[in-house]
Amino acid sequence: MPDQFDLDRYLVRAGYRGPLTPSFETLAGLQAAHVDAIAFEGIDPLLGRPVNIDLASVQAKIVDGRRGGYCFEQNTLLKAALEAIGFAVTPLSARVRWRLDADAPLTPRTHMMLKVDLPDGPYLADVGFGSCLLDTPLRMVPDVEQATAMGTFRLTISDGLHWLAAKQPAGWRMMYVFDLIPQIHADYVLGNWFTSTSPLTPFTSMLILERLTRDVRYKLVNRRLVTEARDGEIVSERIIETPDALGSVVEDLFGVSLPVPVNEVWARIES
Repeated sequence: MPDQFDLDRYLVRAGYRGPLTPSFETLAGLQAAHVDAIAFEGIDPLLGRPVNIDLASVQAKIVDGRRGGYCFEQNTLLKAALEAIGFAVTPLSARVRWRLDADAPLTPRTHMMLKVDLPDGPYLADVGFGSCLLDTPLRMVPDVEQATAMGTFRLTISDGLHWLAAKQPAGWRMMYVFDLIPQIHADYVLGNWFTSTSPLTPFTSMLILERLTRDVRYKLVNRRLVTEARDGEIVSERIIETPDALGSVVEDLFGVSLPVPVNEVWARIES
C-alpha cells in the first residue's frame, strides 16, 4: 500500500520512547519529542521544489530523508502516528494571523492542525506552526491561560471561531483562527499548493527553520539565527556570515540534511 505508515520508523526519527497508549501522557510526550527532533522548515518552496503531502512522500522526506517540513507535512505525519496508536483524531485547518494587525481581514486556510479527543475532552495538537511551535497539546477550553514548558497560550471564542494566541515579550500575539469543520486531504492539497508556490507567502522567498527543545527555541530566518527562552524572550542572536556556516547550522543545530548544495540555498536568500 503506497500510504502504509511505519510507526516504528517514525518513533525512532522522533526519538520517542514513552508509552504507546491513547492517553494524554503519550500525546504530550510525542508532541514534545517531535518538535525537538524534527525541525520545521520550508526549504523546498524556497528552492521552487514541489511539496508533496501524501503520506508516502511525507514519510520518505521526513522519516527517511532526515528533513523537516511545514504544517501540511508535519501534521500529516503526526496524524498517522496518532491514529496508528489508537487516538481519535480530527484534521482541522486555520487562518494564520501571526504577521497581521488585529483588524486585518481573515486570510485563506493555510494551516493544518489536529483535534484529538481524550476522555477528559478535546485537545489541540500541532507540530507545524513554524512561527511559534507548540511543545505540548492544548486543552480546547476558552479563556484559560495554559502554561507549558516553553510558552503560555490562550484560546478564545468569538463569532463561532476559535482564536489561539501566544504570550510574547510585547504581550499577547494572535497565532491563528479556526473552526471545527473536519478537513479532507483535498482541502490540504489546495492550501499546500498556495503556500508552497505563491509569492504572497514567506516560504517562497525566505529560508525559515525552527526547532523547539525542552528549554530553548531556535529560529533561523535567512541568515538571522535567534535563540529564545520561554514566551519568546530572546537569549541571543547572530547573523550567519558564510555558506559553510549556514550549512553547519542547518545540519547540526536543526538536524536537517539539505536537498541541494548549501551554495544554492545561500544564493536564493541573497538574491
